[in-house]
Amino acid sequence: MTKINQKCLNHPWIEGLFKRTTAFFALLVFAVLMAILLSLIIGSWDSLTRFGLSFLHHADWDPVQDSYGALVPVAGTLISALIALCIAVPVSFGIAMFLTELAPEWVKKPVGIAVEMLAAIPSIIYGMWGLFVFVPLFQEHIQPYLIEMLSPLPLIGILFSGAPFGIGLFSAGLVLAIMIIPFIASMMREVFAAVPPMLKESAYGLGSTTWEVIWKIVMPYTKTGVIGSVMLGLGRALGETMAVTFVIGNAFYLPESVFSPSTSIASAIANEFNEAGGLQKSALMELGLILFLITTLVLMLSRFLVARITKKEGKTR
Repeated sequence: MTKINQKCLNHPWIEGLFKRTTAFFALLVFAVLMAILLSLIIGSWDSLTRFGLSFLHHADWDPVQDSYGALVPVAGTLISALIALCIAVPVSFGIAMFLTELAPEWVKKPVGIAVEMLAAIPSIIYGMWGLFVFVPLFQEHIQPYLIEMLSPLPLIGILFSGAPFGIGLFSAGLVLAIMIIPFIASMMREVFAAVPPMLKESAYGLGSTTWEVIWKIVMPYTKTGVIGSVMLGLGRALGETMAVTFVIGNAFYLPESVFSPSTSIASAIANEFNEAGGLQKSALMELGLILFLITTLVLMLSRFLVARITKKEGKTR
């Protein structure tokens, strides 16, 4: 019986069926992406023909006058995601490096589980925590102090000026950072753990310190994986909806500082799509199209960076 089954599995038509099936699944993913892109273009066609490229640089969003622009949501999306990365990447790097290089064995497992549990919390819970717990504390105790200390500084002081609303871009960025830390930290941890122990042991044997091993052995070996984990976190931050909607302020105004209320593409769609119609719905669909293109550009940039690093490594070797 075993010989018969082995003979059937080795039959040429089984091999052909397997190749065609896997090719179908691969092409199916591409077809779904093209279908999403096509549906977004069709849904936003009225807005595309009405506003053209001016939609990208206009800050108006007036449903009464049927005047719409994407500048405020795009700016809010990019700024909040950038704030999230500035906070999350160093923290995630420290967590991953601590768990792989410095932590004793009895600490690694509970801390690792705690980090993974953060990833399992629904985004709406983060939003509720941000609105009802973090925002009041930030508004009363932290934001006034930051404004007083940082706003007088030259050049960068304008970024920290304004009234202490509590809600705003910084609050959205901080909540996003907490959300993407588990994803970035987990990926970095797996990448750092993949470094061959012989390389690190050799460096220690030559008298290197832990700091030197991390920066001269671990980081060069894993930099492509680190870039991939950061880009994964950026993609997660760009598309987040509910948590950002709770704390960003949902105001269609260009931000004057990182503390200003604003809006993002995802939060604008979530707030208005249910009641939108006509040109407003088409404008919201165009916002979705812009977000789709932004995430595509982020993916292309990450692939480009990884390819450049790999190419340089090949020349070096």
